[in-house]
Amino acid sequence: MTDQRAARLTIEGKSVDFPVFSGTVGPDVIDIRSLYAKTGMFTFDPGFLSTAACRSAITFVDGQAGTLLYRGYPIEELAYQCDFLEVCYLILKGELPNAEQKQAWTSEIMHHTMVHEQLSRLYTGFRRDAHPMAVMMGVVGALSAFYHDAMDFSDQRHREISADRLLAKIPNIVAMAYKYNIGEPFVRPRNDLDYASNFMHMMFATPCEPYLPNPVLARALDRVLIVHADHEQGASTSTVRLAGSSGANPFACVASGIACLWGPAHGGANEAVLDMLEKIGDVSRIGLYIKRAKDQSDTFRLAGFGHRVYKNFDPRGRIMRETCHEVLNELGLHDDRLFKLALELERIALEDDFFVSKGLYPNVDFYSGIVQRALGIPKSMFTAIFAMARTVGWIAHWSEMIGEADQKIGRPRQLFTGATRRDVVPLDKR
Repeated sequence: MTDQRAARLTIEGKSVDFPVFSGTVGPDVIDIRSLYAKTGMFTFDPGFLSTAACRSAITFVDGQAGTLLYRGYPIEELAYQCDFLEVCYLILKGELPNAEQKQAWTSEIMHHTMVHEQLSRLYTGFRRDAHPMAVMMGVVGALSAFYHDAMDFSDQRHREISADRLLAKIPNIVAMAYKYNIGEPFVRPRNDLDYASNFMHMMFATPCEPYLPNPVLARALDRVLIVHADHEQGASTSTVRLAGSSGANPFACVASGIACLWGPAHGGANEAVLDMLEKIGDVSRIGLYIKRAKDQSDTFRLAGFGHRVYKNFDPRGRIMRETCHEVLNELGLHDDRLFKLALELERIALEDDFFVSKGLYPNVDFYSGIVQRALGIPKSMFTAIFAMARTVGWIAHWSEMIGEADQKIGRPRQLFTGATRRDVVPLDKR
């Protein structure tokens, strides 16, 4: 991992060397762990834009090339040739399963789909109109109170059991949040259905009549889950790692990831796309909003265009675009107002030199919200679906971190800009 190269830093005439590490792909890194000891200084890097805080072998993103790899496999190949549980196996265990391994893995996950009956009573402590993410944070955090038989995280099998439980129960927890919100009874999981179909069953079935998920729609949801499963060291993943570095249990760590994901700058982008489309309202008004988006003095921005990481096309966006067409064709929604509006907005933006020159291409969020809306999933549930998908990434990063020999509790430093030492003046003299 390291070679004989070194990076030399010169401060006030004094030079110090730091080792250079090379990964399998991506930029090299300078090991600055000894920086303070050697120089008495820290680095200043708000947002950690140039800081590698960990080693990881799970996911690699090349924003310039528009590449996303899970354990080396391109997201495009995984989305079209694998289902979500296969991808989960890959992310957690490092390799794609063979047929026998997949069957055993699916059976193991399905064994954990039900939640403790007392846990279901926890929902009644929330208001009916509580946001699903607020409910999700509370319920996922409470899992440690019900499943504390595998809490020795130095034991790999205990880590695997906790991972299985989270992966299996999150869809149930999300669906229960939805059912509680709309006042319908909870629906038990069906272990004869695949992961996505089972979730749709728990979301949309009622005791009144049989419900069988449409396989085209279930496959579309499966792709939504695959493309959101992991994305390197995003804010929520870093939050999970930071929480886990203290030795916190995985249920608490995932709850912290859910809390971070709820931030509108992270997990709320596809909601923002639908809000934007509703605001534009009609194809005839697109030109007005394109003009506003170009105006630097205007606060309006085109939601779903461009990406902090991808400076080229978001590879997930292409997958979701095709999936969107499949869903709307299956449901006969070719004339859906928002879909037609989205297509025309995309066409105009991609022909505009302003957006092309800045690399503002449609990203995964531009279409994922439209897909979920077509599936009957309300906008308030979009971030919860994101959390359901990202859970496997969070668990994998937590487990990877626990197994690192040189892992330490997270302790970022700061550039202090407050008052220097001063003495307290007695109250009667202030």
